[in-house]
Amino acid sequence: MTSSYQQQLAAKIERIRTQFAEFNPPELEVFESPEQNFRMRAEFRIWHTEDDMFYAMFERSEDGTEKKVVRIDEFPIAHQSINQLMPVLLKQLKSNPILEKRLFEVHFLATLSGEVLVSLIYHRKLDEEWEPVAKQLADKLNIKLIGRSRGQKFVLSDEFVVEELQVLDRTFKYKQIESSFTQPNAHVCQKMLEWACNAAETTQKDLLELYCGNGNFTLPLSLKFNRVLATELAKPSVYAAQWNIEQNHIDNIQVARLSAEDFTQAYNGIREFRRLQEAEIDIQSYDFETVFVDPPRAGIDDDTLKLLQGFEQIIYISCNPDTLHDNLKTLLQTHKIQKFAMFDQFPYTHHVESGVLLKKI
Repeated sequence: MTSSYQQQLAAKIERIRTQFAEFNPPELEVFESPEQNFRMRAEFRIWHTEDDMFYAMFERSEDGTEKKVVRIDEFPIAHQSINQLMPVLLKQLKSNPILEKRLFEVHFLATLSGEVLVSLIYHRKLDEEWEPVAKQLADKLNIKLIGRSRGQKFVLSDEFVVEELQVLDRTFKYKQIESSFTQPNAHVCQKMLEWACNAAETTQKDLLELYCGNGNFTLPLSLKFNRVLATELAKPSVYAAQWNIEQNHIDNIQVARLSAEDFTQAYNGIREFRRLQEAEIDIQSYDFETVFVDPPRAGIDDDTLKLLQGFEQIIYISCNPDTLHDNLKTLLQTHKIQKFAMFDQFPYTHHVESGVLLKKI
């Protein structure tokens, strides 16, 4: 596995260096992943035969026209806690007709801190028989458990796990909600957070963060700035971010439930948002110098790019090198790349996370 991982990593490094060479960036900093047990999430179909039931995934043919069922007895890329739980959970599910009946998928969400949440997804209506049996299972295996079917959701204890990530010399707690986005590779996530903190110089100025999610980057970055205004549109992520801020006893962050496009309009005085007034957020009171962005795969829209060009420093984390490359064509009209990094969040796939620190020319 070592040689295959190193070969794939080398190919990614070469691809990124070649793709961004025209911008003449500084030397690429490379952050590797563990080769095994790095994924904190795993999702499996449950395949039923006449006399058996097993975890499965689908393998597509090269032309994409056919799907083959692949039996999964172990999953080396998943965290140890998921691998240890998989056979034990399956044995319990097989032995109980109420839990087994028309079970369709099993999702695992694990943490470095030791918690595991399991979602059992069914192709049938769950009745009052299911809940006490599932509760017994959760207690027996010491896991958090959710049951789902169309229009139904049974949360037996919590619908979240609490992760603990070590960033430089401090540990941060994060609520990670079952159906919300979280970074799947916690080891590399810690490296990304440290890189972003090292890229941000300590200052008495303020930070703007767009697309903050559950506050993954917001919490450690807040220690470097006087105040932070973070924006996020998805309600569950906003609630998780607020919880995370309180649990980590951080008092210099405000979260605005706005998209990046909404914020641009509010900042430029084009529109007023009642949400900002209700949250007692006065955008004009901030003294921004740095903006942090971690946009979705589609990258950043044109109006927001124009907004970013007015900032002294931009820290940009990207999950899609193609849209990063495209966005940099605009941003490098006003800024220069000071730091350039690659984070191998997704080993054995073509996906790459990148980071750039940009300073105004």
